[in-house]
Amino acid sequence: MEDLTTLGFISIIPPIIAVVLAFWLRDTILALGIACVVGVLLAGEGLLGFPNLMTNALGNTDFSWILILELAIGVLIAFFLRTGAINSFADMVGRRNASRKRIGIGTWFMGLFVFFSDYFSPVFVGATMRKVTDKVKISREKLAYIIDSTSAPVAVIVPFTAWAVFIAGLLIGMEPIQDETEALRVFTQSIPFNFYAIITVIMVFLIVSGVLRDFGPMKKAEERAIKEGKLIRDKSNPLISDELTGIKPYYKDRLLSIFWNFFMPVVVIILVAVGSYIFMGSALTMEAFLAAVVFLGIVMRVQGIPMKDIMDTAMRGIKGIMPAVMILVFAYAINTLSENMGTAVYLIQITESWMNPGLLPAITFLLAAVISFSTGTSWGTYGIMIPIAVPLAIGFAGGDINMVVLATIAAVAGGGVFGDHCSPLSDTTILASTGAAVDHIDHVRTQLPYAILAGMLGFAVYLVIGLAA
Repeated sequence: MEDLTTLGFISIIPPIIAVVLAFWLRDTILALGIACVVGVLLAGEGLLGFPNLMTNALGNTDFSWILILELAIGVLIAFFLRTGAINSFADMVGRRNASRKRIGIGTWFMGLFVFFSDYFSPVFVGATMRKVTDKVKISREKLAYIIDSTSAPVAVIVPFTAWAVFIAGLLIGMEPIQDETEALRVFTQSIPFNFYAIITVIMVFLIVSGVLRDFGPMKKAEERAIKEGKLIRDKSNPLISDELTGIKPYYKDRLLSIFWNFFMPVVVIILVAVGSYIFMGSALTMEAFLAAVVFLGIVMRVQGIPMKDIMDTAMRGIKGIMPAVMILVFAYAINTLSENMGTAVYLIQITESWMNPGLLPAITFLLAAVISFSTGTSWGTYGIMIPIAVPLAIGFAGGDINMVVLATIAAVAGGGVFGDHCSPLSDTTILASTGAAVDHIDHVRTQLPYAILAGMLGFAVYLVIGLAA
C-alpha cells in the first residue's frame, strides 16, 4: 500500500457530510453540493477547486454514458405516458382485481426477469408497475425497495451479466486463475457464497408475500399509504417531476395499441441489450434505450400524433428526469473527490492489521460495504478491493481456490451491493427512486433497516465460514 496516497481521516469527511446532511436537510442535491465544496477546501484546492472538480468528474465517457441513458429513459417514460401505454398496462393488470400481495410478488418477479441491467431494471419496472402499485396502495417507498433490491442483487449473482464479466476480468492473472474462462468459472463457483445478494432477493419476496412483516420507517410508509391513501410523504420531493408524471394520453377517447406502444419497445430494448451481450460480450444498454425511443417515436407518428407533439413530449421527459440527473451530477463529483483524496486507500490501511484467514471474508465484506457506501459505486469498490483481498485469500489458501477464496470473492461482490443499497450517493439507488417517483432520501431511509438486516446476516455467515475453515 506504500505506493498509494491518501489524506487520511480527512478523506472520509466529505462522504460523511454528504450522508448526514442528506438525511438532516432531506435535500440530496444541496447536501452533495456542500460536501463537494468542503472536500475541495479540505484538499487545499480553494474555491477554484470546485469547478475543476466538476469538470474532471463530468467530462468523461462514464458520466456521458449515464447522462444519455437517463435522458433516454425520461423520454421513453414520457412516450409511454403520452401514448397511454402505461395506463393500458395498468388497466390490463387491474382487470384481474389482484391483491396487494399478488401485485407485490408480480413486481418482485418482474425485477428478477429484467436481470441483464441494473440500470434498466429499476427504472423500467418502476415506471411500468407504478400505476398498478398505486392502485392497490403500495407506498412508493415500498415500490422503490422492491425494484432496488431486485436489480443489482440479481445482476451480481447471474453468471452472464456485465457484473459477472467485470468481476471475472479483475480475477484474471491471480494464481491459479490464468484466463477469462477460468476466471468466470471461479466467479460462478463463488455465487452461492454471495449471501447478501441472495438474502436480499429472498427477503423481498418474504416481505411482499406477507411472510415477514414490514418494520421501521417502511412500516409507517405502508400504514400511511393504506390508511390515508398517501403514496408519498407530504412535502416530499419525488425524483421525477410533475412535468413528467402529469403527462396525459394524446387520445382521450381511445386507447392505442398496447402491443406497439408498450410491448414492442420493451422487446427492442431486450433484443439490443441481450443480443449485444451475447454477440459482443457487453450489453449496450444506452443504445437499447435510444433504439426504443426512436422506434416508439416513429410508431407515435404513424398513429397520427403530430411531430411537434412528439418533440414536446420528449422535452417534457427530459425536463422531468432532471432532478435525478442533478443528483447523479453531484454523486459523480463526490465519487471523484473521494478517489482524489484516497478515501478507499485510507479505509483499507486502517483495516490491514485485522486481516487473517478466519476473519478475511467477514472483514472484506464489511470493508467493501464501507467503501461502496462512502463512494456510491459498487464497481469502483470491486476495482479497489478484489486486487487486494483475493490474492491475500489465495495466499492464505496456499495457492489453491478453496472455500475461503470463493467466500472472499463473494464478500467483495455482495459488500459492494450492500454499501450501494445503504448509500444516497449510489447511482442504482438514485435510479430506483427515479423509477418509483419517490423522494430519494425517503427511499434510502426506508430501505436502510432492511439492507442492514440482510447485511448483518451475511456478515455473520462469513464469520462462521472463515472461523470454520
